[in-house]
Amino acid sequence: MGTAAAGTTRSRETSPHGPHGAAELPSVSVTSYNLEIRDQDGFIGDKASRSAFVEHLDALRLHLREQGGDPLKGETADVSKRELDALLKDGSPHEAALVLSAIERFAQSLAFVVRRFVRLKSWAPVERIVVGGGFSDSRVGQLAIGRAGIILSTDGHKIDLVPVSHHPDEAGLVGSAHLAPKWIFEAYDSLVAVDIGGSNIRAGIVELRQDKSPDLSKARVSSSELWRHADDQPSRDEAIARLGEMLKAQLKQAKKDGLRVAPFIGVGCPGLIEPDGAIDRGAQNLPGNWESSRFNLVDSIRELVPDIGDHETQVAMHNDAVIQGLSEMPAMQDVENWAVLTIGTGLGNASYRNRAKAKSQDADKGKGADKGKDDDKAKDAEKAKSRSRD
Repeated sequence: MGTAAAGTTRSRETSPHGPHGAAELPSVSVTSYNLEIRDQDGFIGDKASRSAFVEHLDALRLHLREQGGDPLKGETADVSKRELDALLKDGSPHEAALVLSAIERFAQSLAFVVRRFVRLKSWAPVERIVVGGGFSDSRVGQLAIGRAGIILSTDGHKIDLVPVSHHPDEAGLVGSAHLAPKWIFEAYDSLVAVDIGGSNIRAGIVELRQDKSPDLSKARVSSSELWRHADDQPSRDEAIARLGEMLKAQLKQAKKDGLRVAPFIGVGCPGLIEPDGAIDRGAQNLPGNWESSRFNLVDSIRELVPDIGDHETQVAMHNDAVIQGLSEMPAMQDVENWAVLTIGTGLGNASYRNRAKAKSQDADKGKGADKGKDDDKAKDAEKAKSRSRD
């Protein structure tokens, strides 16, 4: 079994605008991310990816075809989430049952993956898991998540499984607000965010809306552009050039919308992120070699957008699953340890510990200790008075 906890990658010189992939963020500690757990079949996470659901559904269809009873047409991979949701709602009992059977098989796989994760030290104290990624944006995905939660509960695991509350495409952008330094929230009302995935690249403007909610729970994507690079199969340099065009277009739109955009870009990218913005490993699904020692994504973005407004652009980058999970941070304040799984091309993962809650608990312990000392002092004083009267 191979695992990689936050902060365990190879050492490099830190960028002036780093560190990137940081374990300590303003409100949470990232206790792990991009964990790679293996068994005899390969990576555990592959059992709960989007392609794993397709495999479950395809296996069921193959069995039904042998009996002449497959209700679906075409390749299983081409059946959209919307079509499957429609079959659940309006399909015949036979069609709906087929989809439900695939959901059950996938839920069992997801529960299996969670069981393996919580055996790790960083995941053992996790109380709630947010499940994101494109798969969660469907009734099929939400039912699979709910069913996996029930399976875990009946097994005695006290862990909540909840779908990400933002649209998965937006969550990967909104989470960047929780990477931003404090000064941004004092002078600006929005920032630029990038979400890079194995199939898509999205760039957008995140409107902070602190006037509605200081904890950023009302932050939203005011504009964005999605490019499905998997369809175009570009080189790495072509992909970076296209990203630059997307960023400039979003800044232009933000100006039209009257937003005060901070000179800051938050970036979510697959893989283990080095303090200088290099990618150690895990970016194999991106176009070209993003792990080359001669390539630095942060430097490339800074060259594409050297300044925003009248100020030099600052860039902060972290793993894409980490950032998607951060979008849920305002809703995680009633627990101390939580995690995220993102179901997409692969299975992204990260775990967190709320720093504010931990500090509060430490402070309460300190108050308890101080109160104990005060009680002892009071008792000693009373004893002294008693001796004096005697």
